[in-house]
Amino acid sequence: MSLPPVAVGLNAVVIAAGETAPQVLVVPRKSKEPALPFGPFDPARHRTFEIGLREWVSEQAQFQLGYVEQLYTFGDRGREAPLADLPASNEARIISIGYLALTPEAKSLPSGGGEWWNWYMFFPWEDWRNGKPSILSDEIEPALRNWIDEAETEGRRASRRDRTRANFGLDNRPWIEERCLDRYELLYSAGLIAESARDRDERLASPAISRSMASDHRRIMATAISRLRGKIKYRPVVFELMQDVFTLSRLQQVVEGIVGYPLHKQNFRRALDRSGFIEGTGKLEARTGGRPAELFRYRREVLRQGEATGISVPRLRLN
Repeated sequence: MSLPPVAVGLNAVVIAAGETAPQVLVVPRKSKEPALPFGPFDPARHRTFEIGLREWVSEQAQFQLGYVEQLYTFGDRGREAPLADLPASNEARIISIGYLALTPEAKSLPSGGGEWWNWYMFFPWEDWRNGKPSILSDEIEPALRNWIDEAETEGRRASRRDRTRANFGLDNRPWIEERCLDRYELLYSAGLIAESARDRDERLASPAISRSMASDHRRIMATAISRLRGKIKYRPVVFELMQDVFTLSRLQQVVEGIVGYPLHKQNFRRALDRSGFIEGTGKLEARTGGRPAELFRYRREVLRQGEATGISVPRLRLN
């Protein structure tokens, strides 16, 4: 029995610490939907998957990757493969290996290369830094309650209700920031985002609540956000998003951008002091007006000694 062909693609979720929010690298393509850097793995040309990934990002986005880690393998039937001239792409099962890449700065890229977009453009319901997003109360929660009520049986309604409570904090349940992927997949199941209507070849019942992406790239990005939000708590990867020297205010701003909620300043700094991750440089940030802030650096040797865990993210309680 002959097996169907399999094509392997490589996706990169490249995240930078922007001025006000995390930025994700997208690349130009013929359709209107933005896409992540993507390309086929060529076993004759690429000695490793990561080498192939770096080549594709350099070619499509004109950007050189630094820190990279493998994220997940995506192989659902029916996935599209944009931007890639994959062999037998019309018949092949497309397997994509996703990677998470981090960089300190969203530098301007040459014309025709990639662009940096605020990741909350694609996930506006995830940004609680100024309190609960209005899109949740005004649009998403009413639509999800309608979706629950539309279920054919009480068992289905109970299942949908439990899933919505767990992921969207309905009925006074807690909001858990690491569940970004679960929330995206629930919105997809409920038919509330453009990708779900597009993949079913249907018209979206109401205006899209957020910006869509090509293929399943928003699902891949949601996976990366969930991974990063969880990982900063047990590994000091946030420092891959920092410059060589930084103020504590800037570090807090970057962490808040990732987790999507404001931190308790005093508790955050106490936890940093206990961690041993950072040390003062004895230098002050040049600033126009106001009191100059001390500059710190990450003690990378702590990681090499195997003693580093992650960053404490104490939530500031908002009234």
